[in-house]
Amino acid sequence: MNSLDWAVLIGYFGVMVAIGVWSHKRVDDVSDFFTAGGKMPWWLSGISHHMSGYSAVMFTGYAGIAYTYGVTSFVTWSFPIALGIAIGSKLFAPRINRLRSRLQVASPLEYLKNRYNLPTQQALAWSGMLLKIVDVGAKWAAIATLLSVFTGVTLNQGILITGAITAVYCTIGGLWADALTELGQFVIQLLAGVSMFVAVVLKLNDKHIGFLDAWNQPALHGHGKPLVGPYGTVFLLAFLFIKLFEYNGGMLNQAQRYMATGSAYAAERSARLSSALWLVWPVVLFFPMWMSPLLVHAQKPDGSDSYGLMTEQLLPHGLLGLVVVGFFSHTMAMCSSDANAIAAVFTRDVAPVLSARARAWGQRSGLIAARVTTVVFLALSMAVATQVNSPTFKDIITVVIKWVAGLMGPIAIPMMLGLLRPFRRSGPTAALTSWAAGLLAFWLVNYPISWHVSGGVPLQYQVSVPLAVSLVLYILIGYVKPEDTPERLAIIERVNSDGDGAAAVPAPAAAPDGIVGTSN
Repeated sequence: MNSLDWAVLIGYFGVMVAIGVWSHKRVDDVSDFFTAGGKMPWWLSGISHHMSGYSAVMFTGYAGIAYTYGVTSFVTWSFPIALGIAIGSKLFAPRINRLRSRLQVASPLEYLKNRYNLPTQQALAWSGMLLKIVDVGAKWAAIATLLSVFTGVTLNQGILITGAITAVYCTIGGLWADALTELGQFVIQLLAGVSMFVAVVLKLNDKHIGFLDAWNQPALHGHGKPLVGPYGTVFLLAFLFIKLFEYNGGMLNQAQRYMATGSAYAAERSARLSSALWLVWPVVLFFPMWMSPLLVHAQKPDGSDSYGLMTEQLLPHGLLGLVVVGFFSHTMAMCSSDANAIAAVFTRDVAPVLSARARAWGQRSGLIAARVTTVVFLALSMAVATQVNSPTFKDIITVVIKWVAGLMGPIAIPMMLGLLRPFRRSGPTAALTSWAAGLLAFWLVNYPISWHVSGGVPLQYQVSVPLAVSLVLYILIGYVKPEDTPERLAIIERVNSDGDGAAAVPAPAAAPDGIVGTSN
């Protein structure tokens, strides 16, 4: 990078901070900070939802998969996300919006105290927060890795720079700042992605390689296969189920985008827009990565540095800075939205349980607590980022795919399925048992069992078994021990109907011994 590239990067950071300062004027209370007061336009919510699902991991970990295996990077990642969000646009988006509009909550987990009970809410809140710290830590490490390629700064310096800038704008501006910066980041990434796409096409033409001819080159042998290596059919189906829950609210930050819109229908439109973007835009981003074996030789065994090396070689100064800004835009979008979501969970769900003083917070004190929590979360995730390449966490893509995908299911299933009428019988026993068994299954499959299997347990089973165990137990226990009390049924009806759901509350199911399930 030269001075022009640095000017682009520094200018981008300045604009992000300016947006945060401007958004500060729109944040008067906790509702504004966490859900934009339900005033966010559906199109802005959709773009924000889309952008908050990216990070620099795409340009490192998934670039490595594209470099090594080819189009399976799209087939087993962004395609199932697009399909999962499309399904969720009808199944989850309207119901999550009604959590805010009908139950008046500001955190996606706030309703769980009444849907199940307090222990269930706390178990999901604490495990969700801890998982998010690890998840965001991997994102900081990914962007710092890219920054080190282009600028030579150390990993820890890169983590500190990106984390500090993100902390400024998302702390003072809340969800409005997140969404507006994500809109700007979307425009930047559009320009950067198209620039890289064109640069690769021109370079291939210089080598007299056409688009169709490229796939016949020896370096891309097998790269046109949709499912290859560890990314087979089982992995694809598991990933589809995981992303159905994760990108429709299971990881909390996307749920906030649905809650921020003005109506259930607006939330549905928001999800449809995000789904369409996930189906189309990643193809533009992935194409250079698929062609990278023809243009560069990765230095790292997993190929995670291939995109960075290609960018340095192909783009002139100025555009190089723009692409680096694109890396930052994705990571900062996801990390800031995660920070806001976790701050909502802590201040609305956890702190009032831990402290009587927190239960008495007014609008001003609650807003101060939200901002302090945001800073603390970012600091913790940055501390974890310094350890991502340690023996405990291994590499970046391992953290993101195995830890996050494997642990998300047990946390998300009680939260997401608890919104739906067909699962109304599943109460606290089903929720807590499925959660605990899923976490145990993750540990068993990834460690004790994997240690005794030649070559280790395949990746698709590492991420799918915990989800399957939680899903089966959640449904099964709900039928064996129904706990659908009138109070819980009323909650479900309110999020499933735009009218007065209380008038249509069904009678609780009878337990197997004929005794009606009671509240715990």
